[in-house]
Amino acid sequence: MMPHTATNPPAARLRRIHQLNTADARAALASDTAGGLRANPKQLFPKYFYDELGSELFDAICLVPEYYLTRAENEILARHAEEIVAVAAATGDAATGDAATGDAATGNIAAAAPLALLELGSGSATKTRRLIEAILKRQPELLYLPVDISASALEASAHTLLQSYPALSVEAYASDYDTALAHLAGERESRGEGRLLALFLGSNIGNFDRDGAEGFLRALRGVLRDGDSLLLGADLKKDRATLEAAYDDALGITAAFNLNQLVRLNREFGADFNVRAFRHVALYNEEAGRVEIYIESKFAQVVQLPGLEMEITFAEGERIHTENSNKYDTGALDALAADTGFNCARRWTDEAGVFSSNLFIAR
Repeated sequence: MMPHTATNPPAARLRRIHQLNTADARAALASDTAGGLRANPKQLFPKYFYDELGSELFDAICLVPEYYLTRAENEILARHAEEIVAVAAATGDAATGDAATGDAATGNIAAAAPLALLELGSGSATKTRRLIEAILKRQPELLYLPVDISASALEASAHTLLQSYPALSVEAYASDYDTALAHLAGERESRGEGRLLALFLGSNIGNFDRDGAEGFLRALRGVLRDGDSLLLGADLKKDRATLEAAYDDALGITAAFNLNQLVRLNREFGADFNVRAFRHVALYNEEAGRVEIYIESKFAQVVQLPGLEMEITFAEGERIHTENSNKYDTGALDALAADTGFNCARRWTDEAGVFSSNLFIAR
């Protein structure tokens, strides 16, 4: 049990921001960039979107009219946060039910354990507030464990949350997912928290292909005990026009977010990418069920990366693949849970049925 926090100042409740793999972060960026730009086709990796500017641009993307995902998920959490928390906190067979309906009879949940909250890819943690508030209605204190690649985003969100919630304590991890999960698995026993609710919100699971999603969820399952839970956000398959607009908004914020990878390479490695010589491309591959994101060269050109001792040649129209966003149907989500050590106990969708929040129970 945490020490009483009601009168503790925010600074005292920010236990620590763990800087994991700090010494190797630049080396990893260098290795991934060099390998990706030498590949055929060329690629960059989505985990490097989130420098300080990239994190701010993503927050802006969540506000544009075309990006329905954030509004849909917020709608689900506004309507169902207390139900989600009640099921996650429940013990025994009461935590399982009909995944298709989302109509949990929470009144019959008699026994519940205190929750700690783990969030992967926490960012500004805006949506997380609804779950924090729902948990604090059920228990006097809460430990929040956010993981994000951006240390600055973690620090800013932690201080904002701690000012808002006197009963909250934060222990944060500035890290990629793999490193953070390995670290958390090693310290789970020593920490001593009870039941754990993990969050992977937004459409982050869509950044993995099927094998990658399985690997990620198995690594997360290694941190969780039987009866712990995962709230997994997943975007649902829909028409091409809606999907492509969501990843190529009229204001150009998604384009700026994507092209910011080139700005980062200029800064980190002294590269001479002319950002105006490239364009953002978002295409829905209906057969594969995913939106594919690229940076496309407007004309033939050569780019120097002195920090990597590289010279990269681009043909006109040549693309760098930067991200996929895979879309799901309910059957694929149920199969993903079953294949990675979970049961899908509940599923909620927004009123329009475009997005899903899925409560996976570790078994």
